[in-house]
Formats: sequence, structure tokens, C-alpha cells
Amino acid sequence: MKMRKRPNVLLTGTPGVGKTTLGKELAQRTGLTYVNIGDLAQEGQLYDGYDEEYQCPILDEDRVVDELDEKMVEGGAIVDYHGCDLFPERWFHIVFVLRTDNTQLYTRLESRGYAGKKLQDNVQCEIFQTIYEEAMEAYSEEIVHQLSSNTPEDLERNLEQIVQWIEQWMKDHN
Repeated sequence: MKMRKRPNVLLTGTPGVGKTTLGKELAQRTGLTYVNIGDLAQEGQLYDGYDEEYQCPILDEDRVVDELDEKMVEGGAIVDYHGCDLFPERWFHIVFVLRTDNTQLYTRLESRGYAGKKLQDNVQCEIFQTIYEEAMEAYSEEIVHQLSSNTPEDLERNLEQIVQWIEQWMKDHN
């Protein structure tokens, strides 16, 4: 019996915009596999040192890509990460960049313990649309979409929209 083809979805955006909440719920509703790059790196110790300034491990991007490649070729993954240009373009059928109001983002990050330069740099990253521009450069323009992620209503609307897209993709490709 032929395996059904399933799309790969990338959820990206500045830390604190709601990628994890959206990704986990999407996986539940669609049966796709949720992959949080931070968790994957931690489990496999896929690091290349430690960043003293930001107080966090440095991701070994090559090892992450090697670790994920087989799963991505298979299809059916929802990948959650705050960067996107490390992943091969061929992996994703659609890319969603989540965007959040700066004041709200500041509050969310502060509640996570972000402070000083790390807090300021992440809020600036959102202000200057850094992740969106990175996505537009790394992937074909027609697969990159921005989604507002401020309220529970936004979350529900984004879920419905992405579930609908996944269902349509599966109809079109099976």
C-alpha cells in the first residue's frame, strides 16, 4: 500500500510569538509530527559551544539538518524554530512567519526571563521584520506567509487556516 504524501510546514518567527503553542495544536488536529528544533537539539546535544552574551547554547546547524533530513524527505512534519535560513528550501511546502505586536512580545519575553541585550535584540528583530525577510530570501516567495499572533482569536484563526491548507494540500497530492 502506498504511503500517503503529507506536507512539511515551517513555523518561524521571533521567540515569544506563539510558534510552539500553534505547532503543538496543529499536530494534534492534523496528525502531522511536531518537531521543536530547540528540543531536538537538547535531546541530541546538537550544539557547537555556548554563547556567553545571550546565555544559551549555540546550535550546530549542520548536525540539526543531518538529524532531520530523513524525516523531512518522508513528509508530514511541522517544524518550529526562530530561524529559517539553515533549512534546505526543498524541505518545506509552506512557511508561516508568526508576527506579534512589540509591546506584547516584550511582555511575553520578559515573563520567560529574557532581559537586557537578549530582550532588546529579540524585540528589535520583530520590529525590523528580520525573520520575515530571512524567510523571503530563503524560500520561494509564494510559499511564505505572515500570520498575526497576538490574541487567542488569532491563534484559532491561524489554526483553522493552516489545517484547511494542509487538508487541501493532501487532497491535491494524493
